Amino acid sequence: MYKVLLVDDEADVREGLVQEIQWEACGFEIKGTAENGREAVEAAERLEPDVVITDISMPFQDGLQLASWLREHQPLCKIVILTGYDEFDYARQAITLSVDEYLLKPFSAESFMELLGKIKDKIDMEVAEREDVRQLKEHYRTSLPLLRESFLASLLTRKLPRSNIEEKTRNYGLPLNGACYLAAVLALYPAAEHKESAPSSSLRHSGDLDLMLHAMLNIAKELMDPLSFGSAFIYQDSIVFLITNDGCEGEDESWFGDLQVALDRLLKSILHYLKLPVTIGVGSRVRSLSDLKHSYQDALLALDYRLILGAEKVIFIDDVESPRQEGVRLDELQEQALIRNLKLGTAEELSEAITHIFDELIGASCTIQEVQIYLLEVVTAILRTAKESGIELEEMFGAGYQLHAEIFKCSGLREAKAWLQDVSLAIRKQISSSRQHAYKDIVEKALQYTREHYGDPDISLQKLCMHLHISTGYFSGVFKKELKMTYVQYLMQLRMETAKELLRSTDLKAFEIAERVGFADPNYFSFSFKKQVGVSPKEYRAQARG
Repeated sequence: MYKVLLVDDEADVREGLVQEIQWEACGFEIKGTAENGREAVEAAERLEPDVVITDISMPFQDGLQLASWLREHQPLCKIVILTGYDEFDYARQAITLSVDEYLLKPFSAESFMELLGKIKDKIDMEVAEREDVRQLKEHYRTSLPLLRESFLASLLTRKLPRSNIEEKTRNYGLPLNGACYLAAVLALYPAAEHKESAPSSSLRHSGDLDLMLHAMLNIAKELMDPLSFGSAFIYQDSIVFLITNDGCEGEDESWFGDLQVALDRLLKSILHYLKLPVTIGVGSRVRSLSDLKHSYQDALLALDYRLILGAEKVIFIDDVESPRQEGVRLDELQEQALIRNLKLGTAEELSEAITHIFDELIGASCTIQEVQIYLLEVVTAILRTAKESGIELEEMFGAGYQLHAEIFKCSGLREAKAWLQDVSLAIRKQISSSRQHAYKDIVEKALQYTREHYGDPDISLQKLCMHLHISTGYFSGVFKKELKMTYVQYLMQLRMETAKELLRSTDLKAFEIAERVGFADPNYFSFSFKKQVGVSPKEYRAQARG
């Protein structure tokens, strides 16, 4: 069902349309009604209707003004204008506002339902176009090279879940199944780092870094692709190679020899054909794509050795540094889960995250130093999260409390796990409490600002949020959660309560009261007052003093 907002200043017209039209049979449901354009704007902000059906001539804000607002703020909404014959020329202005349909009064139920059918067909067609599988597939196909490179780049900086990696390599058609992996980086350095006799070229002197990178990538693909070593792509002003091998750690050293030869040929080809000063850094081998970021970091480290060994070389990190043992390390995904659950998770989710962290240690063969470093990384993540959330641990646990020192007072891993769970749960509870206080503080500031400025006819949700330096979407959710009403409803309620007090206690005219409570139009004030209170301002004053 598509949502409809019905706008007409005549109650009998609104009620007649609601009762006489078979809305559900036409594929629609009435989600709200309004008596004028101003009310309709407030309702549209709240309801986000698919269709607005509005009279053209209404008090306070007419149908064309409403249509103009809708086109700016809710451009996908369909607009139907209802107009009398004598207003038809005026209604033609609707064409410039891209109004979807207009219907002349008087009209029959049949003609109205026929119009609804046209509107539904139009929305259905737009929805179908957005969901059209063929178009989506074509868009996906043309976007695939960018998606592949974005995914490959993410492997260099993040530890992705294995299921995520497997799905993307399959969907993107990437040949990345292997027993081990490594990253290599081909980097271009300024000419100042090289001997003055280095050859020059028009490409080198062009100064166009993108042009140079693409020229190097073309040569890399031409030489490396036939050897099926993996993928090459541009990343952060360098060429990165994601290299895959089915044999690893001595199982296929001939493959490693072939890789050395291929990279050396690539380096010499670029130096010969492009005359560009480049160096290739090669990282250590890892067993999982999830750990490729470590190989990439090693490749960057290998590049730094050009300062000692000289540039225009292929530098393998394992040649210049002793191979490091894998050991135990805090998994990036586990750290993210710990931080997320400290901030937003339940107590059960946080306990489960800590259990997964300690599962890596219990039963693992590692040195005491590796265990200490691992636990320090866990504690550091907790401390950083507490600090970012504004939590003072000394206020929670007492002066001089040092989380780093306390964990090493435990007699074993099981005791350390239980202690860390207790500390983490206490910090989570404090973060949650602080967030609730922050919500209340935001709302209190909003209420104070509104009480001070409700007499300004230009006050709005947007103006308030600019004052609070907060987004309207976030504020609206917090405000409604705390007060159980929207900000617009609160502002109207405040204005009406103030107006009632002034009517009871002063002799101010209605138009003077309207101005004091933020209504530039006294007629709209009287209209809103009667709708909210049930009687006109004059009648309310008479009853209050009677």
